[in-house]
Amino acid sequence: VGACDPTPWPLQMGAEGCQTDAGEAWLCPAVRQILLQIANDPTLDHEYLPVLGFPQFTQAATELALGRASCAVLENRAGGVHTVGGTGAVRIGAEFLQRWYDRRSPSPVAVYIALPQWDSLRCIFQDAGFTDIRPYHYWDTGRLAVAIEDFLEALESAPDHSIVVLYAPEEIGLSPKQWEEVARTMRKHLFPFFDVPAQGLVSGDLDRDAWALRHFVAQGFELFCAQSFSKTFGLYDERVGNLIVVAKDNETLARIHSQLQKQVMATWAAPANLGARIIATVLTNPALLAVVLCEQSQIREKLRILGTPGCWEHLTTQSGTRSFTGLLPSQVAFLEQHKHIYLHGSGQISICSVNSHNLDYVAQSINEAVSATAQGELGLDWGETE
Repeated sequence: VGACDPTPWPLQMGAEGCQTDAGEAWLCPAVRQILLQIANDPTLDHEYLPVLGFPQFTQAATELALGRASCAVLENRAGGVHTVGGTGAVRIGAEFLQRWYDRRSPSPVAVYIALPQWDSLRCIFQDAGFTDIRPYHYWDTGRLAVAIEDFLEALESAPDHSIVVLYAPEEIGLSPKQWEEVARTMRKHLFPFFDVPAQGLVSGDLDRDAWALRHFVAQGFELFCAQSFSKTFGLYDERVGNLIVVAKDNETLARIHSQLQKQVMATWAAPANLGARIIATVLTNPALLAVVLCEQSQIREKLRILGTPGCWEHLTTQSGTRSFTGLLPSQVAFLEQHKHIYLHGSGQISICSVNSHNLDYVAQSINEAVSATAQGELGLDWGETE
């Protein structure tokens, strides 16, 4: 969005990555240190990795998400597949489910995707062969709050064996109690496919951000989980992801891994080494991990401070790298046309794109867009949300 804008300074406020105050891509400082160590390590070579990836990475990443004390980890029925970013994890997970999940049913399996992730994930499931893909929403644009009732209603009415993509940790902040309600509703007949793109950056706590996923595992769900490390390490160009598989037993896990191995061979043959080696080095070294967590805590606090243009209470109740502004589509269009500020159509803004240099301009521009609507200049009234 905004690629054809002739303005030399268009503001891409929907950008996925974390940025420095100077507007440059943020790189975890500890990563620079590890890169130097790797470059000077004479024992390392450039051989192909195993098809399922760098074992130290997949094990450490899986334990990071599920917890080392997870029943699935201890019972050896959870494992990871090293993928080309979180997108690659979603892709091979979707392909596997399309081929092997609920093959006894004559009807197409329904896939539910939250509206904020609709544009980015729908095409993946569609390309994998799913034909019944449905949106759901958990954010009420009218009340500017979590729409847990609508979320649960969508789950209760979903056909048996539907696949539900769950975005967690999510910035709007479903409480543990609400996640428990979601799990109870899904336990009857639905398959969870978690998407975890920024563990540690939402609440600032690795364990807290993984609470929902761990609760589902503890409740006995079989599930998939797509992990990405782009934001948490600033390794956007390395494309390091992990598809976590939680099965009912080790034998089932082995069978699933066998099929996923065939998919990987036909897709990218073997994953890249460098990014996974960096992350594995951090996750298996308590001292380095402590440094990274400190760095993430600092950027998380900065995002919190910069994430409240104006005095809108619904912004302060959200957390993480993205925030629902509550802006109407007409207001988003106003920002694009008159202020050269580009958001998602839903009004979501990437807090990572806000810095001390553009904060005042963004806040003032949003104020103008809202004021124009209030005065009827955009042809809409406050009750219009679509």
